[in-house]
Amino acid sequence: MLSPKERLNKVLIGEKVDRPPCICPGGMMNMVTTELMEQVGIEFPKAHMNSQMMADLATAVYEKGCFENYGVPFCMTIEAEDFGAKVDMGTNIYEPHVVEYAISSVSEWGKIPEINYQQGRAGVVVDAIKLLKLKNKGVPIIGNLTGPISTASSIMEPTIFYKELRKKNSEAHKFVEFVTDQLIIFAKKQIEAGADIIAISDPSGTGEILGPKLFEEFAVKYINKIIDSVQKENKGTIVHICGQMKNVYKEVSKIKSDVLSFDSIVNMSYARKNLQDRLLMGNVSTYTIEFGEPNKIAQLTQKCVKDGADIISPACGLGMRSPLKNIKTMIESLTKGDAVIDA
Repeated sequence: MLSPKERLNKVLIGEKVDRPPCICPGGMMNMVTTELMEQVGIEFPKAHMNSQMMADLATAVYEKGCFENYGVPFCMTIEAEDFGAKVDMGTNIYEPHVVEYAISSVSEWGKIPEINYQQGRAGVVVDAIKLLKLKNKGVPIIGNLTGPISTASSIMEPTIFYKELRKKNSEAHKFVEFVTDQLIIFAKKQIEAGADIIAISDPSGTGEILGPKLFEEFAVKYINKIIDSVQKENKGTIVHICGQMKNVYKEVSKIKSDVLSFDSIVNMSYARKNLQDRLLMGNVSTYTIEFGEPNKIAQLTQKCVKDGADIISPACGLGMRSPLKNIKTMIESLTKGDAVIDA
């Protein structure tokens, strides 16, 4: 039987596998729930700030039969906080979120500090990956980045940021390029610590918000800059983009990641038709995982496989109240099948 790491690696290089992997990367695609934390006796927000707790929670996700990977961190505010934004660290019910921006215009980007990888929560993530690496259990370790557009729009007020992409285009590029260069360093620190794959989630960098032109000019360009650096380290890459893809499939196809991940609004069979040669991940409804019944989740999982998903995952971050029995249904429904899947 393939180990989770072997199965995922085979999919990434296009080899046949017994069934699709079932993963949840972390970062924006958080896989930790209140019920899981209650079972292992670790709480938020403590686990956001303690590397051992972070590693233990990531381990519990795998050991409790939820997903076939380790993934850290469990939110998408780390980069923004290190860039000077103020963050409410949340509770066991809701995740950390930005409550005060660092700058008011893209032209102020020079005021932003570089990320400190020895202190703060970026350092916690790196140390947690080192702890996970020591386990050496054939489980893939996924490190996470908040994408360039989502990070930039967490450092300043988003509506102003989007307007200034056009009105202050040159300064906007300087701002996003600075952010991207810092994200690349963060990715490399995670890889040095032991990450097998880097997942980049950019929910604010959607084609719906940006439109095709700005999506390619900013989201595709700077995500690809990160991907180029990660792939030089011989590590896999996953990119998650939120929103509808109908108007930007041409631009999405230019993203160089090994895997493309979409949320539940995207019809997976339509994505497969438009991205025929790409590895696709997703996209089981997180609403159904939280509020639905196991049989419905099993049906959605099998539909994702039928529609062309190479890797099964939730369509977004899990709701904190999602029942573990519902989460486990995804893997359980996959392991009941015997068909060999072409990656």
